[in-house]
Amino acid sequence: MLKSRAFWITLAALIAAPILYFWLALSWSYSEGERAGWVQKFSKKGWICKTWEGELALVSMPGAAPEIFEFTVHDEAVAERATAAMGQRVALHYEQKKGLPGSCFGDTRYFVTEVKVAESVSLTPSVKVPQPPQPPASQ
Repeated sequence: MLKSRAFWITLAALIAAPILYFWLALSWSYSEGERAGWVQKFSKKGWICKTWEGELALVSMPGAAPEIFEFTVHDEAVAERATAAMGQRVALHYEQKKGLPGSCFGDTRYFVTEVKVAESVSLTPSVKVPQPPQPPASQ
C-alpha cells in the first residue's frame, strides 16, 4: 500500500509541477513598458498554436532608419484594435515574459496588452501633424 501511495503522490507532483511553472511564467512579468511607432506588419501565425504576431516601426527622427519592435498579442480584442490602427502612430503597452519554452505561446516574449492611437505626431518640438480622423467603429 505504501508503494502505491508513493506512486500516486509522485505522479501528481509530476503533473502539477509543469502546470504550476506555466501558470507562474504567464502570470508574472519580467518587465513592462510602452513603445510608440507605426504597426507595419500584423498577422495570425502558427501551425497548431495560432498567435497574433506584429512589427512596430520605431522612428526617432524623420528620415532615420526605423528600429523594429516585434511583439505578440494573445487577446482578440487587442488584436482587433491593433489591426484597426495599422498606418497610424500608436503606443503599445507590453509585458515581457521570460522562461516560456517553444513558440506555442508566441514568437516573441513581448506580449501587447493595450493599443492606444496617438492624437498627433510630433515632427519637431514645435511642429505637430494631427492624425487623420478615424471612421466610427462599427459594432
